Amino acid sequence: MYSTKVEICGVNTSKLPVLKGEEKRTLFERIQEGDEEAREKYIFGNLRLVLSIIQRFNNRGEYIDDIFQVGCIGLIKAIDNFDTSQGVQFSTYAVPMIIGEIRRYLRDNNTIRVSRSLRDTAYRALSIKEKLTSKNAKEPTIEEIAKEMEMPKEDVMLALDAIQDPVSLFEPVYNDGVDAVFVMDQVSDEKNTDSRWLENLSLSEALKRLGDREKHILSLRFFEGKTQMEVADEIGISQAQVSRLEKNALKNMKKYIS
Repeated sequence: MYSTKVEICGVNTSKLPVLKGEEKRTLFERIQEGDEEAREKYIFGNLRLVLSIIQRFNNRGEYIDDIFQVGCIGLIKAIDNFDTSQGVQFSTYAVPMIIGEIRRYLRDNNTIRVSRSLRDTAYRALSIKEKLTSKNAKEPTIEEIAKEMEMPKEDVMLALDAIQDPVSLFEPVYNDGVDAVFVMDQVSDEKNTDSRWLENLSLSEALKRLGDREKHILSLRFFEGKTQMEVADEIGISQAQVSRLEKNALKNMKKYIS
């Protein structure tokens, strides 16, 4: 997916209109009266909202045109179901609708197979979630969804978890402009302290050449299996600093490993 691409599905994104507040209200009044022309104009005037949302899905390996079209379906559903009497901004209601539509599309095209019963339960839960969100102008809790479905909340949670998109260990979760912190940096290993790793690679001499803080960080990370966030809290620095010091320490150690 290329963020610099101007045309998506034949739409010149650089020339999309921006609707003003009063214009939005007027158009929606006409939409509620059945004016199809106003509906088309309202859809076209909110395509920038779809564009802003699809950027978060740019690493899924899907064609931008496909994601854009699916996002537009979510936008149209939001317009058709939006209740102005709830007193919320249209974008507040539309964003989760658009995201939900895209996520459903990605799940349906996922190579990881989920049993039909779990998938049906999850889709029913998502449908009820959208209905309750529209009704109450806020997202429902798992307990509220489970009550509506007349199912144990554990079963609902299991079904929803089963259709979640897998996350790459190399997906960045933070970037301070210098070093990125990845998902793998957030994962602790409680079973393997890496003591055998250190012994097998004869790293004792390399460790001696590190500063006290670097040795302490590596000890917490690889001997005690703590995450970078836990290490940062313990020694009083930011996670980005822990990540940088850890990488520099490992880089320096490699110089002394034969």
